[in-house]
Amino acid sequence: MSQAFVPDDVLHLACGVCPSRRFAVGEFDVFERPTKEAPFNAKDGNRYTAAGVPVCVHPEKVGLPAARYKSEGAPLRIEVVLPADESEVIPYLHDLFYGAAPFLLGDLLEQAKAEVSRAFPKLDVTATIRGALG
Repeated sequence: MSQAFVPDDVLHLACGVCPSRRFAVGEFDVFERPTKEAPFNAKDGNRYTAAGVPVCVHPEKVGLPAARYKSEGAPLRIEVVLPADESEVIPYLHDLFYGAAPFLLGDLLEQAKAEVSRAFPKLDVTATIRGALG
């Protein structure tokens, strides 16, 4: 089995029984919310599709947009969409970076640099990124 997306990180927002704690990104689906399409299994406390694919129902907690990564091979990419208020940029980026799968961080950093430069040309991009990572 490949490394879990959230390996033994007790401070992560993911639920204790979330598939992100057992599987790598791409090995489970992320639904927007609980649904009959992925019923709760009382035996193990998880949710699965009819095909047996594990499902997370809290995209905001795992830091991935809702998508059928395992079932349909949805692309594993997060888009940086900066808030309109400059004072919210660092907290937004902090939360985005903290919850991202490690292999997505490089792309997110590049997107963030480009987006901060574009949306807030007066901000120091390096200081903003450092503030978000600090």
